[in-house]
Amino acid sequence: MAEIKFEIKEELGIISESSKGWTKEVNLISWNGAAPKYDIRDWAPNHEKMGKGITLTSDEAESLYKILAKIVEE
Repeated sequence: MAEIKFEIKEELGIISESSKGWTKEVNLISWNGAAPKYDIRDWAPNHEKMGKGITLTSDEAESLYKILAKIVEE
């Protein structure tokens, strides 16, 4: 299996932290040299390991923002 390469372009924020030090983060990441996408996933300290996550285009991130805004208003 080919190695997955990534570059964190911008660390946008931490959503939560587990007792083991892993953090659920929102970052802007370039995967395998492609254009950066918004990314939500768990990371080990110092980003040496990662969990499964979700990547979003700018349009998808905007749609998610609108959905979450509705939830907060309720």
